Amino acid sequence: MLEPNALTGAEIDRVADSRRRDPEWLAAQTGHPDARALVLGDAGVRVVGTALARVPLTEVRPDVADEELVLLGVDDGGPLFVVDEDPPVDGERAPLVGAGGMRGEPAPEAEERLGMRSAAQTLSQAEGGLVAYAGALLNWHRAHRFCSVCGGATAPREAGMTRVCGVCGTHHHPRTDPVVIMLVVDDEGDRVLLGRQAVWPPRRYSTLAGFVSPGESLEEAVAREVLEEVGVLVGPPRYRSSQPWPFPCSLMLGFHVPYVEGEIGGTDDELQDARWFSRAEVREAAADDSWDDPPEGDGLLLPPRSAIARRLIEEWLEG
Repeated sequence: MLEPNALTGAEIDRVADSRRRDPEWLAAQTGHPDARALVLGDAGVRVVGTALARVPLTEVRPDVADEELVLLGVDDGGPLFVVDEDPPVDGERAPLVGAGGMRGEPAPEAEERLGMRSAAQTLSQAEGGLVAYAGALLNWHRAHRFCSVCGGATAPREAGMTRVCGVCGTHHHPRTDPVVIMLVVDDEGDRVLLGRQAVWPPRRYSTLAGFVSPGESLEEAVAREVLEEVGVLVGPPRYRSSQPWPFPCSLMLGFHVPYVEGEIGGTDDELQDARWFSRAEVREAAADDSWDDPPEGDGLLLPPRSAIARRLIEEWLEG
C-alpha cells in the first residue's frame, strides 16, 4: 500500500450529516468543556513548536460570533473548530489563508505560525491533513461571502458547512476543484517530460497539471492538458494517488501517462519551458530535498516531497 500523501490523513469525524442541522447538538458542541479551535489566518496556522495549537474554544469565542464558528468535527479530545483570525473586511478581496509566498514559494513566517505548505513538511501526517481541511474550508468561506445567484450577502449555516443567501435563500456548499497532475513517461528512452513556470526558482521543474473542464473525463483532461502545455500526444493514463491542495480548494488527481508522439511545443503560455530529463538527471535531483535554500549549481531541482508531483516522480524512479 502506498504511503499517504502529505496533507491527507486527518483523524477526525467530520460529522457531515444531520447532526450539523440539529441546533441542540450544535449548542452542546460549542458549549462542550473540552471544545478547542485551530487558529488560521493570513500568516498561517498557529502552532506550538512542531504541533498544532489547539486553543480552548472559550479563549476565542469572545471574538467570534457563534454563527461564524466553523466546526471541523469531533476527535478523541472532543469538538474541534477552526477560527479565521484575519476575517475579510467588507469590500476587500481576501487573500488565501496561510498561502505563504507567490505560487508556493516560502514567505517569512510570523511568530508561532506556519504557512500551510510549511505545515505539510513540519507537522505529523494527521495534523497536516487537519490543516488542509481547515484551510480549504476557510478559503471557501472567504471567497463565498456573496451569493453567485443574486449577489446578496451569505451567512454560515450547519456549523460552517453551508452558506445561505439572505436575499434569495440559495444554499451554497463547499466546493472542490479537480485537477489532473501527470508525469509523462517515455519508457523506451527512460526519460520524463517536465515543465516549469516563470515564477518558480531557476532550474525547478515539475510535472504537468491542469483543471478538469466541465463535461470532461479525467482521461480526456490528461490528454488535453498535455497537448496544450507541451504539444505531445499521450496514451491511456494510469491513476496513482490523490492529494487535497487547499490553495484554495483543489483535489490533485495523480497519473503516470505514456508518451506516444510529438515534439515539445504547445499552445499554452503558462509554461516558460519544458524538456525531457533522463533517469540519471532525475535521480541526482531527487537526492536533494531543500526548498527554501536550494543548492547552487546548474542541475535540475524538483518540487518538495510534500507535493504529489514529487511522489509521482519518485514512484517512477523506483519502478
